[in-house]
Amino acid sequence: MHSQKVLTLVTAVMFALSAAGAEKPAVSLFNGRDLTAWRQPTGKWTAARKVSLSADDPAKFQIESGEGILVNGPGGRTINLISRFEHGDVEAHIEFVVPKNSNSGVYFQGRYEVQILDSWGKETVTYGDCGGIYERWANDKGYEGQAPRVNASKAPGEWQTFDVLFRAPRFDRSGKKIQNARFVKVTHNGKVIHENVEVTGPTRAAVYENDEKPKGPLMLQGDHGPVAFRNLSLKPIELP
Repeated sequence: MHSQKVLTLVTAVMFALSAAGAEKPAVSLFNGRDLTAWRQPTGKWTAARKVSLSADDPAKFQIESGEGILVNGPGGRTINLISRFEHGDVEAHIEFVVPKNSNSGVYFQGRYEVQILDSWGKETVTYGDCGGIYERWANDKGYEGQAPRVNASKAPGEWQTFDVLFRAPRFDRSGKKIQNARFVKVTHNGKVIHENVEVTGPTRAAVYENDEKPKGPLMLQGDHGPVAFRNLSLKPIELP
């Protein structure tokens, strides 16, 4: 009887975990065709079939029209893109590509940036390089920020990946923050570059610079230089 009860309990727990997972599938932020998953205005962001380095200028993209890739327009500068979907704790997969010397970023909850930059070949990297958790800003100066452990960047024009485990800030019943946001793990092109990095507040140039919430949208920076994305996936999770 005891063994049967244990088996029943294990089965129930596994079923509950399976059901919980089924309730929170990964959310795709780009269907390959249009910008329905993003808030208006969306500026010059558009779908493309392919992006490659321009033969005339490697700091620009040559864009082939079609579907599958999200790119910030032919000029490589437009407004930031903000998702309709809002996340708390999340497991994110993001694929991106930049040309030579370009700059962008991914802001979790519209507040906490993981930097995108052409950092190919750099021996020493800072918070401002690709994969860095960007600095905060106050009183006309920057502070905090976290450099990646290693430079995992690929060459301009090559597709790269971020896999991010993000823990949202915690609040008590009155709305007071009791725990900071945390990048539990950030993996860049298969290499772990951050573990358990706290962010005490929104990083520089966030959508919401003066507040923090249990949930918020993903923001893609579009005004710093050419950038393209694909396979943007957010899976809601619950972290302890």
